[in-house]
Amino acid sequence: MTTKTFAPVSVIIPCYRCISTIHRAIESVIAQTQKPTEVILVDDASGDETLAVLREFEQQHPDWIKVIALAKNQGAASARNAGWAVASQPYIALLDSDDSWHPQKIEIQYAYMKAHPEVVLCGHSYYFLDETLPPFSPNDARCIGKIKLLLSNPFVTPSVMIRSSIPFRFMSGQRYVDDHLLWMQVALADLKVVKLMLPLVKIYKGLYGETGLSSHLWAMESSELQNYIHIYNTQGIGLSALIFLEAYSLIKYLRRLVIVGAKKVVAFFGI
Repeated sequence: MTTKTFAPVSVIIPCYRCISTIHRAIESVIAQTQKPTEVILVDDASGDETLAVLREFEQQHPDWIKVIALAKNQGAASARNAGWAVASQPYIALLDSDDSWHPQKIEIQYAYMKAHPEVVLCGHSYYFLDETLPPFSPNDARCIGKIKLLLSNPFVTPSVMIRSSIPFRFMSGQRYVDDHLLWMQVALADLKVVKLMLPLVKIYKGLYGETGLSSHLWAMESSELQNYIHIYNTQGIGLSALIFLEAYSLIKYLRRLVIVGAKKVVAFFGI
C-alpha cells in the first residue's frame, strides 16, 4: 500500500459472522483519502468462515491490518476493548462490519481533532443506504453537553473517533447500548464531546426494529436502564436525575414499540 500520509489512527472493527459485509467495510477504509495507520479486525468467535476471510485481508496488508481472534463470543463491546488493548495510535476510530465510511471520513475527522486538542470524543452524522448523500456544508461542529448525552445517544458507533488515552472503555460483556454508556462516562468526566454535522458514514439498516442487535428492543431498553444505574453508582448523578432518566427512557421505549408496530401493520396490509 502506498500513500503519502497516514493519520495516527487505529481503526477497530468487531467482526461476527460478517462474511457478506466485511469486504464493503474494509474497502471503505482502504478508499480513505487519508488512511489510518492501522486496522484491527477482531473476530468475536464467529465459528464460520469469517476468521479465514479476515486472515486473507491480513495477508494482503500485513503491515497495516492486524487480526485478533477471540476464543469465546463476548459481544461487540468486548471485541472493541480487545482491539483497543493492542491499538498503537493516539486516536481510535470505530467501524462496524456492516457499515461503510465516506472516503474523506478519516481526513476530515482527524484534522478537526488535531486542530482541537481539547476534544476527546468526536462523532458525526450518518445517512442510510437508500438516501442520497447530501452536499457537504461548512464544517459545523456542535458541542454535546452532559444533559443532551444523558437524554439520548447522539452518535452511531461507526461515526466516533476518540482519544485512546481516556480512562474509560466499553463495558465488557454488555451486548446492547454499550456505546452510549461510554459516551456518557466521557461527558460526565468533564471531557469535551463534539459532533460534526457531516454525514460521513453509511448505515445499511435501521437503528432499531430491524435485523441485528437493533431488533432486540427490550434487551436494548433494559441495558439503557442499567446504564443509568451504573452512572448513578459510579459518577454521581442524583437519585432524582436517575428516576427522571429511567422514566424518560421508558417513554422512548414505548414510542419505539408503537413505531415498530405501525410499520408491521403497514407491511402486513400492504398499505
